[in-house]
Amino acid sequence: MAESWDGTLSSTEFYVAASAFAQQWRKFNSSLPHWSWLPSPNRPPWIFHDNQFIVKFKVGYLCVERVILPRLSEESSNKDDDQIEKEDCNSEYEDEFVDTAVLVQRDGRGEHRYDFHVVYSASYRVPVLYFRAYCNDGQPLSLDDIEKDIPVNSAELITRSKWTFMTQQEHPILDRPWYTLHPCGTSEWMKLLINSDASIAQNPVTVEKYMVSWFSVVGQVFGLKIPFEMLDFAAT
Repeated sequence: MAESWDGTLSSTEFYVAASAFAQQWRKFNSSLPHWSWLPSPNRPPWIFHDNQFIVKFKVGYLCVERVILPRLSEESSNKDDDQIEKEDCNSEYEDEFVDTAVLVQRDGRGEHRYDFHVVYSASYRVPVLYFRAYCNDGQPLSLDDIEKDIPVNSAELITRSKWTFMTQQEHPILDRPWYTLHPCGTSEWMKLLINSDASIAQNPVTVEKYMVSWFSVVGQVFGLKIPFEMLDFAAT
């Protein structure tokens, strides 16, 4: 990427970045839910040239589903106990692998699961995180419920930030209402993030590094962290 880079990606660069991110995630997170590329069945394929070869791929998005967010801190959990007990999804707990990065929430509402999709925005020319949240029985969570699930500092940041805020809009590929982190300031903070990285001076940012840097910020909203191995890999 050139020094005058504006913090955005083309649609083909997004596909390359998303594919690299999914591969690295699988390599360094073998025990965690894997991201995968899902093609859209109703969209024409993109065609571009790569090293004199014509590459053809379906329009799609990155996807990871049924994620259980990291457990809230004991302080936050105790603070919300009274509110939590007022709601109940009447769901049964299902046994599954528990990792230090994805921990089970047990409360009066049962487990809360999240589906995350990363979709390219042709308008903003950046990745956009879409998500939905629901109980074990499929009952969708309200925005108030979601805000109780995410870390307190994330909720406060979203409340006061002019660049990052949650809204509900139509999923551009599934044509259904999903929540999303609005992308209006993404290119700006990506540019600041990349330019402030001292390692970039020796190793210019590549498309493959973009998604790792992007998710290192966006994932924190939900308490999801990039493993150190991926950060080290992206910095080389």
